[in-house]
Amino acid sequence: MLSIAKHIFTCFPRHNLHLSNNLNHQLIFHSMNNQPEVQTESETHVHYNHTHPSKFPRWTARESFQFMYARPWLRVNDFYFNIVRGNLSLPLLFGKETLLDHNELAALSDKSELESVAAEDRSGRWARTTFKIVLSYHGGSFDGWQKQPGLNTVQSIIEGSLGKFVDEKKTQLLKDKGLPIEGCAVVAGRTDKGVTGLQQVCSFYTWKKDVKPRDIEDAINHAAPGKLRVISISEVSRIFHPNFSAKWRRYLYIFPLVDGGYRDQSSDNGEFCDGVKYNEIHDFAGKDELENEKKSYVFSVSKVNHLLRKLEGRLLSYKMFARDTKASRNDGPPTECFVYHARAMEARLPATDHGEETKVMCVELVANRFLRKMVRVLVATSIREAAAGAEDDALIKLMDATCRRATAPPAPPDGLCLVDVGYTEFDPQKCFILAE
Repeated sequence: MLSIAKHIFTCFPRHNLHLSNNLNHQLIFHSMNNQPEVQTESETHVHYNHTHPSKFPRWTARESFQFMYARPWLRVNDFYFNIVRGNLSLPLLFGKETLLDHNELAALSDKSELESVAAEDRSGRWARTTFKIVLSYHGGSFDGWQKQPGLNTVQSIIEGSLGKFVDEKKTQLLKDKGLPIEGCAVVAGRTDKGVTGLQQVCSFYTWKKDVKPRDIEDAINHAAPGKLRVISISEVSRIFHPNFSAKWRRYLYIFPLVDGGYRDQSSDNGEFCDGVKYNEIHDFAGKDELENEKKSYVFSVSKVNHLLRKLEGRLLSYKMFARDTKASRNDGPPTECFVYHARAMEARLPATDHGEETKVMCVELVANRFLRKMVRVLVATSIREAAAGAEDDALIKLMDATCRRATAPPAPPDGLCLVDVGYTEFDPQKCFILAE
């Protein structure tokens, strides 16, 4: 078995991430023997050298980054865009005629509580009306969910649209403070820039008496036509919370398989495909060294599936797969997630106007919760481990790593979408990828 020795590579700015020749900072990677960090004129960083057994040396962070980004993500982006607009549906990838029936998994709605108090008799805290809003939005058209100054975010558009439904007392309060008249939308899970939401869930409450679901729907749909669309709006109990009431979340990642840089799922005999156009590592000082190491830049979809399946039915700490989390959240329950479903399969995007189909790998993940960028890191790391020919429990072993650099950098956000959020117990038969 081979392990990784020292690697020298160069990192480059995100805005020039495709095969840049103008590289500014040199990173020195070394093994886990706690040797002093080598100082150079440029900034240096220590990289965790993951040495679990594998058939081929693992990619460095830079190699993984290039492999992930040098792909036709525009085709995936267009597919998501057409789903949001209602022109296509997700089951087209999986050969199903209709989308999973998420209506029966709709929001937690305490109807008995609502019905026990007639609308005209409500007072105090019961007088307010809470609406559950299910949304579809195209990730490539927004700067993420969370409202931020000067950015075009989904939350800012939603809350601006809800301003006309805010009750008089709050309206006056906002005016007195010189703030815009906006509603407050609580969401099931904030998505990053570039990540699509197909059935994102948020809620809004008001003490205004004459608000109708259809009025809210029209206001939101007119805010960003073609990029943001309301799936449904319903009145729910005031105890409903999109995040805390949720029992599980479902994410799908679509990864383009171009020019053969993978092995067919049905054939796991170790024979590599020929094309490597989108899987080469180009134009940097260590290329000759990497060729001598004989790294593999093809992977089996079946192997990725085997790696992910090991996560099912386990409550584990995913701190090694999280990004941008505070140090205080690195230990204990805040990093633990229970994965209900983790599968991968090969599929095809619908043909374009020019008759072209795109082979893709679909990764479906369902868990009670997900950490920051956890899905994207899981996808990238599982592909890296599959290409290296690692053992099937490689992802489990990575849980015990002591440095987050043991996992791969996050895969591009373009391939990720939040499919839906569940408020009843998870049903393993209601998934897109059921094959063993």
